[in-house]
Amino acid sequence: MSVPPSRSGFVAVVGRPNVGKSTLVNRLVGRKVAIVSDKPQTTRNRILAVVHRPAGQIVLFDTPGIHKPRHALNRRMVDVAMKTFSQADLVLWLSDVTQSYGPGERHVRLALARSRVPIMLGLNKIDALPKPAILPAIDQYRNLLPFVEIIPLSALSGENVDLLTERLLAHLPEGERLYPEDFLTDQPERFFVAEMIREQVLRATRDELPYSTGVMVESLKDDPDLVRIEASILVERESQKGILIGKGGARLKAVGTAARQGLEAFFGTRVYLGLFVKVRRAWRENPSFLEQMGLSAPRR
Repeated sequence: MSVPPSRSGFVAVVGRPNVGKSTLVNRLVGRKVAIVSDKPQTTRNRILAVVHRPAGQIVLFDTPGIHKPRHALNRRMVDVAMKTFSQADLVLWLSDVTQSYGPGERHVRLALARSRVPIMLGLNKIDALPKPAILPAIDQYRNLLPFVEIIPLSALSGENVDLLTERLLAHLPEGERLYPEDFLTDQPERFFVAEMIREQVLRATRDELPYSTGVMVESLKDDPDLVRIEASILVERESQKGILIGKGGARLKAVGTAARQGLEAFFGTRVYLGLFVKVRRAWRENPSFLEQMGLSAPRR
């Protein structure tokens, strides 16, 4: 019996905010490479992550949610997602099957309609929908674009994720693996440090500061048996600084403790984490801050 040829290629995971793209990427990779929150617009950068399977290799681009931008930060986020289309062999449009097709999805469809890359549709969150409602949900998407396939799935529970992996590989080009077996992502350590801190800020502040915070790693020193990190959490107003610090510094301490625990698991050693809250008015419009966060200027 002949052995099927190995397949490898790039898959851009796109969709509107908060449909579960990062949860799916983490599930496919088998490790946490992207922070997860129930807040829209959590992912701000393009994250490359590699799925290693016996039949081949899927190189995923986890992209920011496609939405109508209101700040320079959001414009750069959307531009990151749009530029990724042209770099992929296949686009996986992930949509929330529990939500009716509406303006947000139309915005994504129009963007994808201009792409010449094959598109697979993933309908996520089927675990939150009664089984009889899944087929009608599929029907409202079926004729929107010439999809190569439509896969209902749950990134949270893992239902149909193995099937999705199999079908993604089937639509990638035949060829050798693109990255070594131990390669996970192209993002530097500082990126993951900033993201892990921001994840805890989102969890601690809930609806109070959903989008107006950013994290900048000021220093990272890998000493023997200890990683020393100092980072600044940016907010736009003094009142937001007070919310983040909390009464007697309790909230900032809780953020630091949770982030440090995650970072110790990430580095595999003890971590000292110094956090500072800085007011930087309109930082989301500041090109210098955005560049330091890894968000390059949009194309002209």
